[in-house]
Amino acid sequence: MNEPLNILVTGSQGRMGMAVIDCCNNDSQVNVSGSIDVGDPIADHIDSCDVIIDFSSHIFTSDLLSESLNYGKPLVIGTTGHSDDDLSSINKASENLSIVMAPNFSIGVNTLFWLTQKTTQILGNNFDLEVVEMHHRMKIDAPSGTAKRLGEILAESRGVSYADDTVHGRQGITGQRTAKEIGMHSLRGGDVVGDHTVIYSNDGERIELTHKASSRNTFANGAIHAAKWLSGRGAGLYDMQDVLDLN
Repeated sequence: MNEPLNILVTGSQGRMGMAVIDCCNNDSQVNVSGSIDVGDPIADHIDSCDVIIDFSSHIFTSDLLSESLNYGKPLVIGTTGHSDDDLSSINKASENLSIVMAPNFSIGVNTLFWLTQKTTQILGNNFDLEVVEMHHRMKIDAPSGTAKRLGEILAESRGVSYADDTVHGRQGITGQRTAKEIGMHSLRGGDVVGDHTVIYSNDGERIELTHKASSRNTFANGAIHAAKWLSGRGAGLYDMQDVLDLN
């Protein structure tokens, strides 16, 4: 029998970190070799792990990348809210390190990503595009990383710019909706784990693609699946589409 995969969980005091630890404890193929939070010394735990799963904070990414490179430890990044400089550092690190980075590790959400791409390609340019997401009151970034990725997929499939053509909410006399724009709307309240809907609207018809998560274990088990997939894999920056063979 193979030895369990030793996982270091960073962001262990957050909701997702605790969910990852709980799911690891119920999976005989993995073992939590260490758990730390932002500000804790990484070096005290990193040597004994095989893979790191990170659900901490974007402010921790630089230190985490540095130590992961020093010790050659594969990294699963579930943290969102990274700056352009953070993303550049992650890309640079992936030249020498195997990394899975995804805005959402749910198999269902990654199926939604795939469906969004295909639906947008099929419908062409005649449908207006809107994204609506809702999360719990404690979430600190908006839009969610998942909603942003959905917007990027819409922009890529439509041939427009996510940065230039996304409209984040609407207020006042905005004028008529343009054909190019992608509406992005973030709702916050209660203990909602994560709801995402992509809306395609045309005269006389509307299509809605929706995913609703009721448990963080969905994301935690996906991250553990990614860690198993990543173990022993060569350097590169991968996402859950790679892990699930949806690319």
